[in-house]
Amino acid sequence: MSEPIRVLVTGAAGQIAYSLLYSIGNGSVFGKDQPIILVLLDITPMMGVLDGVLMELQDCALPLLKDVIATDKEEVAFKDLDVAILVGSMPRRDGMERKDLLKANVKIFKCQGTALEKYAKKSVKVIVVGNPANTNCLTASKSAPSIPKENFSCLTRLDHNRAKAQFHLRSWWRQALENFASRRSTY
Repeated sequence: MSEPIRVLVTGAAGQIAYSLLYSIGNGSVFGKDQPIILVLLDITPMMGVLDGVLMELQDCALPLLKDVIATDKEEVAFKDLDVAILVGSMPRRDGMERKDLLKANVKIFKCQGTALEKYAKKSVKVIVVGNPANTNCLTASKSAPSIPKENFSCLTRLDHNRAKAQFHLRSWWRQALENFASRRSTY
């Protein structure tokens, strides 16, 4: 077996991270022979929930998990990382303007980019999940200038799916209208 890799998941007490953690721990993400030190980061008010997540992972007794660290401290979370999965972001709340959401997320991802720059390995691979993923990824990468830009990526599957659905809907409607128009002449 190879040496363990350090994998960080931010927003680890949230539902999206929760759905990802078991897959990381059981080998579905990094391979069935890759040991992992899993680092869970969330904000201080969420530490009680994060402790529960930690206990659930321990109860799973996943052999690839060599250690699981739950923390609210960036200097602990970002130290010597091989992979950072940045899930945590500010969700849009009722009545919140888009510019306020962007402002809050820029602050979060600047801090995380700075922490990557300061504590992580320069070879760290960073995946940004928190929306708006493109903007957040750019913000984090600009805040970590010594980490190669090609090491940053973001998951925009939601955007992909929305575009695909719109294309499908428009194509379907166009075809339906053409079918209707062609049949109309037979009435």
